[in-house]
Amino acid sequence: MTKLNARKAAVIGCGFVGATVAYTLMQTELFSELVLVDVNKGKAEGEALDLIHGLPFAHPMQIYAGDYNDIADAAVVVMTAGANQKPGGETRLELVKRNAAIMYSISKELKKVECQGTMIVVANPVDILTYIAIKHAGFKEGKVIGSGTNLDTARFKTLLGEALDVDPRSVHGYIIGEHGDSEVAVYSSANVSGVNVDEFAKIRGIDNFEEMKDGIAYETKAVAYEIIDKKRATYYAIAMSVKRIVTAICHDEKSVLPVSYMMNGEYGINDICMSLPTVLGQDGVLARIPISLNEKENQALHHSADVLKEILQDALTDLY
Repeated sequence: MTKLNARKAAVIGCGFVGATVAYTLMQTELFSELVLVDVNKGKAEGEALDLIHGLPFAHPMQIYAGDYNDIADAAVVVMTAGANQKPGGETRLELVKRNAAIMYSISKELKKVECQGTMIVVANPVDILTYIAIKHAGFKEGKVIGSGTNLDTARFKTLLGEALDVDPRSVHGYIIGEHGDSEVAVYSSANVSGVNVDEFAKIRGIDNFEEMKDGIAYETKAVAYEIIDKKRATYYAIAMSVKRIVTAICHDEKSVLPVSYMMNGEYGINDICMSLPTVLGQDGVLARIPISLNEKENQALHHSADVLKEILQDALTDLY
Protein backbone atom coordinates (compact mmCIF):
# COMPACT_ATOMS: atom_id res chain seq x y z
CA MET A 1 0.00 0.00 0.00
CA THR A 2 1.43 3.39 -1.07
CA LYS A 3 2.16 5.92 1.68
CA LEU A 4 -0.02 9.02 1.54
CA ASN A 5 1.63 12.26 0.40
CA ALA A 6 -0.16 15.07 2.26
CA ARG A 7 1.26 17.64 -0.18
CA LYS A 8 -0.04 15.99 -3.34
CA ALA A 9 -3.30 16.50 -5.21
CA ALA A 10 -4.73 14.96 -8.35
CA VAL A 11 -7.38 16.18 -10.78
CA ILE A 12 -9.13 13.64 -13.00
CA GLY A 13 -10.63 15.29 -16.07
CA CYS A 14 -9.12 18.37 -17.73
CA GLY A 15 -12.18 20.02 -19.21
CA PHE A 16 -13.41 23.47 -18.22
CA VAL A 17 -14.03 22.50 -14.59
CA GLY A 18 -10.99 20.29 -14.12
CA ALA A 19 -8.56 22.82 -15.58
CA THR A 20 -10.01 25.63 -13.48
CA VAL A 21 -9.89 23.48 -10.34
CA ALA A 22 -6.23 22.72 -11.08
CA TYR A 23 -5.53 26.44 -11.53
CA THR A 24 -7.27 27.24 -8.26
CA LEU A 25 -5.51 24.50 -6.29
CA MET A 26 -2.16 25.62 -7.71
CA GLN A 27 -2.59 28.95 -5.93
CA THR A 28 -3.56 27.60 -2.50
CA GLU A 29 0.02 26.71 -1.45
CA LEU A 30 -1.47 23.52 0.04
CA PHE A 31 0.38 21.26 -2.39
CA SER A 32 3.87 20.76 -3.76
CA GLU A 33 2.75 18.25 -6.38
CA LEU A 34 -0.23 18.27 -8.74
CA VAL A 35 -0.98 15.52 -11.25
CA LEU A 36 -3.53 15.90 -14.05
CA VAL A 37 -5.21 12.86 -15.59
CA ASP A 38 -7.42 12.87 -18.66
CA VAL A 39 -8.52 10.30 -21.23
CA ASN A 40 -6.96 12.72 -23.73
CA LYS A 41 -3.35 12.67 -22.51
CA GLY A 42 -2.45 15.58 -24.78
CA LYS A 43 -5.08 17.78 -23.14
CA ALA A 44 -3.66 16.98 -19.69
CA GLU A 45 -0.13 17.72 -20.93
CA GLY A 46 -1.24 21.04 -22.41
CA GLU A 47 -2.98 22.14 -19.23
CA ALA A 48 0.04 21.10 -17.16
CA LEU A 49 2.38 23.13 -19.39
CA ASP A 50 0.15 26.18 -19.17
CA LEU A 51 0.10 25.97 -15.37
CA ILE A 52 3.85 25.36 -15.17
CA HIS A 53 4.49 28.63 -16.97
CA GLY A 54 2.72 30.43 -14.13
CA LEU A 55 4.97 28.98 -11.42
CA PRO A 56 7.27 32.02 -11.30
CA PHE A 57 4.21 33.94 -10.06
CA ALA A 58 3.13 31.25 -7.59
CA HIS A 59 5.10 28.87 -5.35
CA PRO A 60 7.45 25.98 -6.15
CA MET A 61 5.62 22.80 -7.07
CA GLN A 62 5.68 19.94 -9.52
CA ILE A 63 2.82 19.89 -12.06
CA TYR A 64 2.54 17.14 -14.66
CA ALA A 65 0.21 14.93 -16.68
CA GLY A 66 0.05 11.38 -15.37
CA ASP A 67 -2.02 8.24 -15.10
CA TYR A 68 -3.88 6.40 -12.35
CA ASN A 69 -0.69 4.98 -10.86
CA ASP A 70 0.41 8.55 -10.16
CA ILE A 71 -2.75 9.14 -8.11
CA ALA A 72 -2.18 6.36 -5.57
CA ASP A 73 -0.46 8.55 -2.95
CA ALA A 74 -2.46 11.77 -3.49
CA ALA A 75 -4.02 13.27 -0.37
CA VAL A 76 -6.86 14.73 -2.44
CA VAL A 77 -8.34 13.42 -5.68
CA VAL A 78 -10.79 15.74 -7.45
CA MET A 79 -12.96 13.91 -10.00
CA THR A 80 -14.35 16.22 -12.69
CA ALA A 81 -14.35 13.84 -15.68
CA GLY A 82 -17.61 13.42 -17.52
CA ALA A 83 -19.75 14.54 -20.41
CA ASN A 84 -20.70 18.22 -20.39
CA GLN A 85 -24.20 19.42 -19.61
CA LYS A 86 -25.71 20.45 -22.94
CA PRO A 87 -26.98 23.98 -23.54
CA GLY A 88 -30.72 24.32 -24.01
CA GLY A 89 -31.98 23.11 -20.65
CA GLU A 90 -30.51 19.63 -20.23
CA THR A 91 -30.88 18.80 -16.54
CA ARG A 92 -28.05 17.43 -14.43
CA LEU A 93 -30.00 14.21 -14.01
CA GLU A 94 -30.27 13.70 -17.78
CA LEU A 95 -26.51 13.28 -17.77
CA VAL A 96 -26.72 10.23 -15.56
CA LYS A 97 -26.50 7.39 -18.05
CA ARG A 98 -23.47 8.84 -19.82
CA ASN A 99 -21.57 9.87 -16.73
CA ALA A 100 -22.44 6.88 -14.53
CA ALA A 101 -20.53 4.64 -16.94
CA ILE A 102 -17.55 7.00 -16.86
CA MET A 103 -17.59 7.11 -13.04
CA TYR A 104 -17.81 3.32 -12.79
CA SER A 105 -14.84 2.90 -15.12
CA ILE A 106 -12.73 5.44 -13.21
CA SER A 107 -13.73 3.89 -9.87
CA LYS A 108 -12.39 0.52 -10.97
CA GLU A 109 -9.06 2.11 -11.91
CA LEU A 110 -8.83 3.92 -8.57
CA LYS A 111 -9.57 0.74 -6.68
CA LYS A 112 -6.70 -1.01 -8.45
CA VAL A 113 -4.16 1.55 -7.20
CA GLU A 114 -5.62 1.62 -3.66
CA CYS A 115 -5.91 5.38 -3.16
CA GLN A 116 -5.67 6.37 0.51
CA GLY A 117 -6.62 10.04 0.25
CA THR A 118 -9.96 11.80 0.04
CA MET A 119 -11.93 11.85 -3.19
CA ILE A 120 -14.11 14.83 -4.09
CA VAL A 121 -16.60 14.11 -6.86
CA VAL A 122 -17.55 17.20 -8.85
CA ALA A 123 -18.89 15.81 -12.15
CA ASN A 124 -22.68 15.75 -12.55
CA PRO A 125 -25.08 14.38 -11.55
CA VAL A 126 -22.84 14.62 -8.51
CA ASP A 127 -25.09 12.75 -6.04
CA ILE A 128 -25.42 9.72 -8.31
CA LEU A 129 -21.72 9.67 -9.17
CA THR A 130 -20.74 10.03 -5.51
CA TYR A 131 -22.86 6.97 -4.71
CA ILE A 132 -21.12 4.94 -7.43
CA ALA A 133 -17.68 6.05 -6.24
CA ILE A 134 -18.45 5.18 -2.61
CA LYS A 135 -19.54 1.71 -3.69
CA HIS A 136 -16.79 0.94 -6.20
CA ALA A 137 -13.67 3.15 -5.87
CA GLY A 138 -12.28 1.35 -2.81
CA PHE A 139 -11.75 4.38 -0.57
CA LYS A 140 -12.13 4.16 3.21
CA GLU A 141 -15.44 5.10 4.80
CA GLY A 142 -15.99 8.84 4.87
CA LYS A 143 -13.28 9.50 2.29
CA VAL A 144 -15.50 9.97 -0.78
CA ILE A 145 -17.72 13.04 -0.86
CA GLY A 146 -19.50 15.01 -3.54
CA SER A 147 -19.22 18.77 -3.94
CA GLY A 148 -22.99 18.66 -3.51
CA THR A 149 -24.83 21.87 -2.71
CA ASN A 150 -21.82 23.82 -1.49
CA LEU A 151 -22.01 26.02 -4.59
CA ASP A 152 -25.83 26.13 -4.54
CA THR A 153 -25.62 27.36 -0.96
CA ALA A 154 -23.20 30.11 -2.01
CA ARG A 155 -25.63 31.15 -4.76
CA PHE A 156 -28.47 31.11 -2.22
CA LYS A 157 -26.52 33.34 0.16
CA THR A 158 -25.61 35.70 -2.66
CA LEU A 159 -29.23 36.10 -3.78
CA LEU A 160 -30.45 36.49 -0.21
CA GLY A 161 -27.80 39.13 0.37
CA GLU A 162 -28.97 41.04 -2.69
CA ALA A 163 -32.62 40.79 -1.63
CA LEU A 164 -31.90 41.86 1.94
CA ASP A 165 -29.28 44.45 0.97
CA VAL A 166 -26.61 42.92 3.17
CA ASP A 167 -23.17 41.35 2.68
CA PRO A 168 -23.78 37.70 1.64
CA ARG A 169 -20.93 36.67 3.94
CA SER A 170 -23.20 37.63 6.83
CA VAL A 171 -26.02 35.41 5.51
CA HIS A 172 -26.22 31.90 6.95
CA GLY A 173 -28.42 29.25 5.38
CA TYR A 174 -28.32 26.04 3.39
CA ILE A 175 -29.48 24.39 0.23
CA ILE A 176 -29.80 20.66 0.97
CA GLY A 177 -30.80 17.50 -0.89
CA GLU A 178 -29.99 16.99 -4.55
CA HIS A 179 -27.54 19.25 -6.35
CA GLY A 180 -30.14 20.03 -8.97
CA ASP A 181 -33.79 20.62 -9.66
CA SER A 182 -35.22 19.05 -6.48
CA GLU A 183 -32.85 20.82 -4.11
CA VAL A 184 -34.37 22.33 -0.95
CA ALA A 185 -33.88 25.92 0.24
CA VAL A 186 -34.04 25.85 4.04
CA TYR A 187 -35.62 29.19 4.90
CA SER A 188 -36.80 28.14 8.36
CA SER A 189 -33.28 28.41 9.79
CA ALA A 190 -31.74 30.94 7.37
CA ASN A 191 -30.49 33.98 9.19
CA VAL A 192 -28.34 37.09 9.04
CA SER A 193 -25.91 37.07 11.95
CA GLY A 194 -28.36 35.11 14.07
CA VAL A 195 -31.49 37.05 13.08
CA ASN A 196 -34.00 34.99 11.07
CA VAL A 197 -34.25 36.27 7.49
CA ASP A 198 -37.95 37.11 7.87
CA GLU A 199 -37.23 39.29 10.89
CA PHE A 200 -34.20 40.79 9.22
CA ALA A 201 -36.31 41.75 6.20
CA LYS A 202 -38.64 43.66 8.52
CA ILE A 203 -35.67 45.44 10.11
CA ARG A 204 -34.53 46.49 6.63
CA GLY A 205 -38.02 47.63 5.68
CA ILE A 206 -38.54 44.99 2.99
CA ASP A 207 -42.28 44.35 2.99
CA ASN A 208 -42.52 41.82 0.16
CA PHE A 209 -39.80 39.40 1.26
CA GLU A 210 -42.25 36.51 1.69
CA GLU A 211 -43.25 36.85 -1.97
CA MET A 212 -39.58 36.93 -2.98
CA LYS A 213 -38.67 33.59 -1.40
CA ASP A 214 -39.90 31.28 -4.16
CA GLY A 215 -38.14 33.39 -6.77
CA ILE A 216 -34.86 33.30 -4.88
CA ALA A 217 -35.06 29.51 -4.46
CA TYR A 218 -35.91 29.08 -8.17
CA GLU A 219 -33.09 31.36 -9.35
CA THR A 220 -30.62 29.53 -7.09
CA LYS A 221 -31.13 26.30 -9.02
CA ALA A 222 -31.88 27.82 -12.44
CA VAL A 223 -28.92 30.19 -12.72
CA ALA A 224 -26.58 27.36 -13.77
CA TYR A 225 -28.73 26.77 -16.86
CA GLU A 226 -28.47 30.47 -17.74
CA ILE A 227 -24.68 30.40 -17.40
CA ILE A 228 -24.42 27.25 -19.54
CA ASP A 229 -26.61 28.80 -22.23
CA LYS A 230 -24.46 31.93 -22.29
CA LYS A 231 -20.93 30.47 -21.98
CA ARG A 232 -21.25 26.66 -22.35
CA ALA A 233 -20.18 25.74 -18.81
CA THR A 234 -19.84 26.90 -15.22
CA TYR A 235 -16.34 26.63 -13.82
CA TYR A 236 -15.09 29.63 -11.82
CA ALA A 237 -17.46 29.39 -8.87
CA ILE A 238 -17.38 25.58 -8.69
CA ALA A 239 -13.57 25.70 -8.65
CA MET A 240 -13.70 28.11 -5.71
CA SER A 241 -16.20 25.81 -4.01
CA VAL A 242 -13.84 22.86 -4.47
CA LYS A 243 -10.96 24.94 -3.11
CA ARG A 244 -12.99 25.62 0.03
CA ILE A 245 -13.74 21.91 0.51
CA VAL A 246 -10.13 20.91 -0.11
CA THR A 247 -8.87 23.53 2.36
CA ALA A 248 -11.24 22.30 5.07
CA ILE A 249 -9.93 18.76 4.58
CA CYS A 250 -6.22 19.51 4.28
CA HIS A 251 -6.18 21.92 7.24
CA ASP A 252 -8.35 19.56 9.31
CA GLU A 253 -10.63 22.54 9.95
CA LYS A 254 -13.69 20.57 11.05
CA SER A 255 -15.70 23.14 9.11
CA VAL A 256 -19.38 22.58 8.35
CA LEU A 257 -20.09 22.56 4.61
CA PRO A 258 -23.09 21.23 2.66
CA VAL A 259 -21.60 18.32 0.72
CA SER A 260 -23.00 15.10 -0.68
CA TYR A 261 -22.53 11.83 1.18
CA MET A 262 -24.40 8.62 1.88
CA MET A 263 -27.61 9.08 3.88
CA ASN A 264 -27.66 6.70 6.83
CA GLY A 265 -31.01 7.30 8.46
CA GLU A 266 -31.00 11.10 8.66
CA TYR A 267 -34.64 12.22 8.34
CA GLY A 268 -35.47 8.54 7.78
CA ILE A 269 -33.59 8.49 4.45
CA ASN A 270 -31.12 5.72 3.58
CA ASP A 271 -28.92 4.44 0.75
CA ILE A 272 -28.69 7.56 -1.39
CA CYS A 273 -26.17 10.39 -1.52
CA MET A 274 -27.52 13.86 -0.80
CA SER A 275 -26.22 17.08 0.67
CA LEU A 276 -26.52 18.00 4.33
CA PRO A 277 -24.34 20.27 6.45
CA THR A 278 -21.29 18.08 7.13
CA VAL A 279 -18.28 18.38 9.41
CA LEU A 280 -15.16 17.95 7.26
CA GLY A 281 -11.58 17.29 8.34
CA GLN A 282 -8.48 15.36 7.36
CA ASP A 283 -10.38 12.06 7.70
CA GLY A 284 -13.10 13.28 5.34
CA VAL A 285 -16.64 13.17 6.69
CA LEU A 286 -16.55 13.45 10.49
CA ALA A 287 -20.26 14.02 11.15
CA ARG A 288 -23.51 14.84 9.38
CA ILE A 289 -25.67 17.61 10.85
CA PRO A 290 -29.43 17.01 10.38
CA ILE A 291 -30.59 20.60 10.90
CA SER A 292 -34.16 21.37 11.93
CA LEU A 293 -36.66 21.49 9.07
CA ASN A 294 -40.27 22.56 9.00
CA GLU A 295 -42.85 20.17 7.59
CA LYS A 296 -42.75 21.63 4.09
CA GLU A 297 -38.96 21.41 3.93
CA ASN A 298 -38.97 17.87 5.30
CA GLN A 299 -41.44 16.76 2.64
CA ALA A 300 -39.38 18.45 -0.05
CA LEU A 301 -36.24 16.66 1.13
CA HIS A 302 -37.99 13.28 0.98
CA HIS A 303 -39.20 14.14 -2.53
CA SER A 304 -35.60 14.97 -3.49
CA ALA A 305 -34.49 11.57 -2.17
CA ASP A 306 -37.21 9.80 -4.13
CA VAL A 307 -36.19 11.59 -7.34
CA LEU A 308 -32.56 10.59 -6.88
CA LYS A 309 -33.37 6.98 -5.99
CA GLU A 310 -35.44 6.56 -9.14
CA ILE A 311 -32.65 7.93 -11.32
CA LEU A 312 -30.03 5.88 -9.47
CA GLN A 313 -32.00 2.69 -10.02
CA ASP A 314 -32.14 3.36 -13.75
CA ALA A 315 -28.42 4.12 -13.82
CA LEU A 316 -27.43 0.98 -11.93
CA THR A 317 -29.66 -1.21 -14.12
CA ASP A 318 -27.82 -0.03 -17.23
CA LEU A 319 -24.43 -0.06 -15.53
CA TYR A 320 -24.10 -3.65 -14.39
